[in-house]
Amino acid sequence: MEKPYYSLSEYLKGKFGERVYKISVNGGFTCPNRDGKKGVGGCIFCNEQGSGEHTLEGDITRQMEDGIAFAKAKNKGNKYIAYFQNFTSTYAPVNILRQKYAAALVNEKVVGLAVATRPDCIDEDVVKVIKEVANNRLAWVELGLQTANENTAKIINRQYSNAEFTAAVKLLNEYNIPVVVHLIVGLPNENFSDILNTVKFLNDHKIDGIKIHSLFVLKNTPLEKLYLGGKYTPIDRDFYIKCVAEILARIPKNVVVHRLTGDGDKLQILAPQWTMEKKKNLNAVYSYMVKNNLTQGCNCTK
Repeated sequence: MEKPYYSLSEYLKGKFGERVYKISVNGGFTCPNRDGKKGVGGCIFCNEQGSGEHTLEGDITRQMEDGIAFAKAKNKGNKYIAYFQNFTSTYAPVNILRQKYAAALVNEKVVGLAVATRPDCIDEDVVKVIKEVANNRLAWVELGLQTANENTAKIINRQYSNAEFTAAVKLLNEYNIPVVVHLIVGLPNENFSDILNTVKFLNDHKIDGIKIHSLFVLKNTPLEKLYLGGKYTPIDRDFYIKCVAEILARIPKNVVVHRLTGDGDKLQILAPQWTMEKKKNLNAVYSYMVKNNLTQGCNCTK
């Protein structure tokens, strides 16, 4: 069925003429919100893996080679993107970043480099290294905004400002590096109006992609303590589906939709259980948009 939004798979097939498989890489990074530079404990929803539950471990080149072997065995594609996923994948001296990124580009079949990080860990030297190592390959940087509500940002212990996000996006724009932004639906104390205000804030920036996640409670996180103590109640599926559809309706048509659900470790998720039903959730988004005559960008005022 044709999707009412511009998916990553559609974008990559259009660019490369075939399926492209993204391989998650553990670069061995930490985070300034964990090591004390900005804070300790990380964001309240982040566990010991730094949102990298599905990454491999060990030598980066070996991780890529193992990922490519898996993709070939499962017939998932013949071209690949190296995705530095967990923790803050620009949080190191530039010479270390150069070595780590280059180690993932094992052959010509690796057509892209994706780097997930925090806005406050982007500067011109970092951007230049990404541009240099990627060379003629596709490259993008993922920034975890999560919300534009700075009161919520304090609750989740984000430890960076909206102004820092804006500065990072501007710098990446200047170097023509695509920006993919993470949003989370279901953050403590947020309602539908907060979600729409975050979209308005986002539309004031030039972004190229978006990832939408539902907030789930993982074991061994500060959020777990709030949940078990009755101080956080997860959202239900219907609210999430409505929010996702309305977000898509309000972002520009050219923004690539990288994700509409999170893929947490099922053994680590405490709640809500419906977040683990990925296919059902994606189908529900599609059905909601069709029923309400929504397509990506149809209500965008940018």
